[in-house]
Amino acid sequence: MNYFTLPLEDWTNNFVYDWLIPVMGGFFDSVSSIISFFINGVADLFLMIPAEVIAILLILLAWKLAGKGIAIFTLIGTLYLGSVNLWEDAMLTLAVVVVATVFSIIIGLPLGILTAKYAVLDKIVRPILDFMQTLPSFVYLIPAILLFGLGEVPAVISTFVFATPPAVRMTTLAIKQVPEDMVEAARAFGSTSWQMLVKVQLPVAIPTIMAGVNQTIMLALSMAVIASMIGAPGLGSTVLAGISSVNVGLGLVGGLGIVVLAIILDRITQGLGNKNKK
Repeated sequence: MNYFTLPLEDWTNNFVYDWLIPVMGGFFDSVSSIISFFINGVADLFLMIPAEVIAILLILLAWKLAGKGIAIFTLIGTLYLGSVNLWEDAMLTLAVVVVATVFSIIIGLPLGILTAKYAVLDKIVRPILDFMQTLPSFVYLIPAILLFGLGEVPAVISTFVFATPPAVRMTTLAIKQVPEDMVEAARAFGSTSWQMLVKVQLPVAIPTIMAGVNQTIMLALSMAVIASMIGAPGLGSTVLAGISSVNVGLGLVGGLGIVVLAIILDRITQGLGNKNKK
């Protein structure tokens, strides 16, 4: 059924190599410098703080927000990361996840609020989110490498693209699910749009928004191994080294490290959402 030829590959390459990189190269270099500054700052902070202090803080957070069982698991998990010499890699992975998640929240939450309030914007943003979620991650690794080089910066960019849609979607859903009678009561008392958002809609919507943040963190962590293919440091590089050398033990060690980190972050953020709900 080849009725006509669509030179999409040529169009894309011409756009990227003939215009985007020559014209916008300086802009992407500036963005790369800013992101690299944040990543290095967060990573240096995590590595500067003694491992025992971070472990204790995580255990206390888990106990406070998720219960005694998760606190015990956090204790065992942090001991595991230290016993297999993966603590530094875990902190580097956590730095990438934190920076990517912060960017996703900064952009995703306001965008989700706007799409909940404006139906036209929702119709525009929804197919873009579908594209971001369904496009294979390896596809947008290519432009990330071209525009930002190798290392942690393209890893954060690709993780941001992959992990932002849940934050937007869940925020939109949370705002739309606020009971109409509460909105009408606030409007009857003369609340402005800003007051209604801050004092009525967001407090009610926080548990669902936190569920979106939780999913964003989980998706960011799931990119750890893929991001290691473009030079991202951390636990993913350990798994990649195990794959490259067909070292099952090394792959298992790194994979369990990612699982431990994922469960700790998942339970803590879930506990935070449940606390806000109560």
